[in-house]
Amino acid sequence: MGKIKIVTDSSITIEPELVKELDITVVPLSVMIDGVLYSDADLKEEGKFLNMMRHSKNLPKTSQPPVGLFAEVYENLAKDGAEHIVSIHLTHTLSGTIDAARQGANLAGADVTVVDSTFTDQCQKFQVVQAAKLAKEGASLDEVLAKIEEVRQKSELFIGVSTLENLVKGGRIGRVTGLLSSLLNIRVVMEMKDHVLVPVVKGRGVKTFNKWLDNFIEHAKERAVAEIGISYCGTVEMANGFKEKLEVLGAPIAVLETGSIIQTHTGENAFAVMVRYE
Repeated sequence: MGKIKIVTDSSITIEPELVKELDITVVPLSVMIDGVLYSDADLKEEGKFLNMMRHSKNLPKTSQPPVGLFAEVYENLAKDGAEHIVSIHLTHTLSGTIDAARQGANLAGADVTVVDSTFTDQCQKFQVVQAAKLAKEGASLDEVLAKIEEVRQKSELFIGVSTLENLVKGGRIGRVTGLLSSLLNIRVVMEMKDHVLVPVVKGRGVKTFNKWLDNFIEHAKERAVAEIGISYCGTVEMANGFKEKLEVLGAPIAVLETGSIIQTHTGENAFAVMVRYE
């Protein structure tokens, strides 16, 4: 069986121990805060980036990894014995990362398959982890790619924001259809569908989020749930409250702080609920 290595980017929200256990390579994006460039890899301490964003004069700016970094990563993996590399990244509508990965693959002397997850965060994790598990078991490239596609089709990502300000300033509001940029201080829940954020619920007050969650649980009860991811920007209390409600679905739930890349665009007091069905 060919030796397959799995690569992803730091927009993924994943437990560090899983990265180590499954030998996943994570290529970091960068964040510029008031003129200083930081690697996303250096901002993983709980609450560190959020504190920096609160005190920054301007909204931080994110940037994809350089093409040369991808080429270097792929070349090094090939030198270490990887026969195939599967590189899974956040949707092209939110970042140019996947283009940089493709260009890096063209430069590298390695066999690389670049995959658009169509998601980000823990929905990206679902694909990466299942692919890495299969790769570790010695599965073929076709089997790994088929599993990624199966997981993608059986996943849903919902994101709730308490303000649209960061999405507007970061230039992502144009990709959120059906929302007026003037309505900055409303709470909105959106679903990522076919690379696009589509509003599901909007209103004022935390009740907007709770009402959406109750409806989501009723919808999810109709299917067998394999796993759930809850990511948050801000305090963990709301995420833990969601977890208590979601436990009725009988699936393992991971509650994790999302990274600097996602936090930059969602702003504080945002969350994401992601589900993978059997």
